[in-house]
Amino acid sequence: MTIAHHPFGIDALLSRTTVLTFAAPAAALQRLLPACLTLDTLDDTWGFMAVALVQTRQLRPQGLPAWLGHSFFLIGYRVFVRYTTAAGKRLRGLYILGSETDKRHMQWLGNLLTSYHYRTVDIRQTATATSQAILSRQAGLCIEVENLIDEPELPDGSPFRNWQQARRFAGPLPFTFSWCPATKQVVIVEGEREEWRPQPVRVVAAEVAFIRNLGLGEVRLASAFTMQNIPYRWKKGRTETWAG
Repeated sequence: MTIAHHPFGIDALLSRTTVLTFAAPAAALQRLLPACLTLDTLDDTWGFMAVALVQTRQLRPQGLPAWLGHSFFLIGYRVFVRYTTAAGKRLRGLYILGSETDKRHMQWLGNLLTSYHYRTVDIRQTATATSQAILSRQAGLCIEVENLIDEPELPDGSPFRNWQQARRFAGPLPFTFSWCPATKQVVIVEGEREEWRPQPVRVVAAEVAFIRNLGLGEVRLASAFTMQNIPYRWKKGRTETWAG
C-alpha cells in the first residue's frame, strides 16, 4: 500500500478564507493522531482544531495558466501538530482529519492525490462585505460570522489570553502531514503564500457536526478569523520513513 503523496506542486487563489479554531483537552485530541505526530498545545492543556472554510479558485498544477484551474468550496477539519524529521528538525503544521467540497470532481481528485479524506456535500454560502454564512445540511454545519470595524472580543471560554496569542492558531501553518501506517511513511507538504493577514471576526453561529461527533468531551470555540484574495502554493510532497 502506498499513500497519495502530492506528486506535483499546486497553485490556487484563496478568494475568501474563514477559520474557526476550537480548543479541546490535549489528551483527547492526541488520541486522534498517528504516533509520529504530537499536538501543538497551549500550556500543555489545550489542543486545537481548525475548521477552514475556503472559497478556492484557479486551483491547478504548478505551471499551468490560471484559466485551466478549478473553482470549488472547501471545508477542512485540521489539527495543529508538530513533527520531528529524521534529521531532527522540528516542524509545525496541520494534520487533516477530513475534507468536504461542493464539487464531486474535487472529491475524486483530492482522494487520488492526497489522503485528506474528501467527500462531496451540499454547501450554501451567502456573503456580504460585513458578514458570511456557510450552511451544509449533509455535513451538519452552520457557521455565521460578522466583520466588525473594532476588534471583537474573544469567544466566551476561549483559552487564549488575547488575539495575538490566538493568531498562532489561525493557520495556515507551513506544513501539512499525512501518515501511512502500513509503510510507516510520513508525507510532508510545504505551503507558501504571498501574504496572510487574518482579521478577527465575531461568531454568530458555530454548529459543526464533524467536531461534535468526535466525542472529545469539552470543546470550546477559541477564535475566528477571515481573510481574502490570498495567492497560495503547495510544493510537491516529500516522503520519509518514520523510525519511531
